[in-house]
Amino acid sequence: MTNTLPLHLSRESGEALADQIVRSVAARIEERLLRPGARMPSIRQFASAHGVSAFTVVAGYDRLVAQGYLESRRGAGFFVRERVLAERRTPAPAPARGAAPPTLDVAWLIRSMFRQAPLHLSPGAGVLPADWLDGPAVGNALKALSRQNSSGLLNYGAPQGFLPLRQQLQLKLAENEIEAAPEQIVTTLGVTQALDLVAREFCQPGDTVLVDDPAWFLMFGSFAAMGLKVVGVRRLADGPDVAQLAQLAELHKPCLYVLNSVLHNPSSTSLSAAKAFQVLRLAEQHGFTVVEDDIYSDLHPGGATRLAALDQLQRVIYLGGFSKSMAANLRVGFIATSPERALRLADRKMLATLTTSDLGERVVYKVLSEGHYRKHLDRIRSRLDAVRPRALRQMEALGMRPGPVPSAGMFVWLDTGCDTNVLAAKAMQEDLLLAPGSLFSPNQLPSTWMRLNIATLQDDSVWSFFERHLR
Repeated sequence: MTNTLPLHLSRESGEALADQIVRSVAARIEERLLRPGARMPSIRQFASAHGVSAFTVVAGYDRLVAQGYLESRRGAGFFVRERVLAERRTPAPAPARGAAPPTLDVAWLIRSMFRQAPLHLSPGAGVLPADWLDGPAVGNALKALSRQNSSGLLNYGAPQGFLPLRQQLQLKLAENEIEAAPEQIVTTLGVTQALDLVAREFCQPGDTVLVDDPAWFLMFGSFAAMGLKVVGVRRLADGPDVAQLAQLAELHKPCLYVLNSVLHNPSSTSLSAAKAFQVLRLAEQHGFTVVEDDIYSDLHPGGATRLAALDQLQRVIYLGGFSKSMAANLRVGFIATSPERALRLADRKMLATLTTSDLGERVVYKVLSEGHYRKHLDRIRSRLDAVRPRALRQMEALGMRPGPVPSAGMFVWLDTGCDTNVLAAKAMQEDLLLAPGSLFSPNQLPSTWMRLNIATLQDDSVWSFFERHLR
């Protein structure tokens, strides 16, 4: 038993006493000065020996237990945990710097996106840099929620989603001329889960799903894992190639066609009104459902054509979310559809996750309802408009040829003139994340095309890399 544990605790250091206890005890365990199985001083003994309150010792001991350094034995006290258990806290070593990925596929890009590298060194990322987002608004919403009655934050949320948020979304959709009552809206864990729920509701293994080519890469793997056949429809500057869409619809009898109507990923182009009417006509003719993924809509200055506005959620299912404009880790998205389909999708959501995060939904509601979100979007769009011309000039100076030149959004889709799989592998060796064009097509063939995020091109090392490898 360790009756005494000489530690130097300082009230003048600015560090909380409980923090000092945790840091000092953990260091002694790491250095093997406290051996596994050793009994710690009792709370009363520790408090008396170091002139601190029992409350402070309890707080320190509890955190050491939570971090895997100590274990609490009922009626016996606190003991140093066996080393083999404590070592499980250590994360697996990261791959050696400079090691090229064995294959460049969707899983590789997603793993790379979630590494702990600075975002400004990730020109292939699909989100805005954190300092472009309104962290104070999200933080203030969290603080406001923490001051409310906590009982409402500790239970499951409503399966269809937090009602005040769905009412707020009704107003937001109305601004885009989409009429959707709260009972027509189902909240989700981002658009990713929304797509998953819709595909599982409407499709059976062996069915065909049409997608834009190029398009968001994650859904290719997700649909394939469900046993679905994914077929690409050539994307043009004003929307899909409708002649090809008609041919593929006749040939494959698809259950769904998934597309971005506004600020398409990866080209940042938008659907024209003429193309929108043609898509709806083909959907009616061939009996497929259109899934309109509008995740980037808030980055558009306004006036864009939306299929859901023309169709009013009859044959169109509308998806939206806030990961691109508010906070990626809130994971709040939504589905707007007919009341009958909304009820079925809410049931399917319950089977998958019971409910979504009520806390995250309350945060999003707070930000939306307080009126600051609109000004935040204005600031983001202004910043994108400011950096886009310079980025395009630098791309063209390096021989990169943009496809349709975007007037809004964060992405540029461009032809580099070289195999972008090879370019992405070289970039990873220099801690730069690129998004090669092969990942944006269902066939995954090598491509000279690449998606760049103009908000992440402010670091000179990015342009230095391109200068060395493209000239």
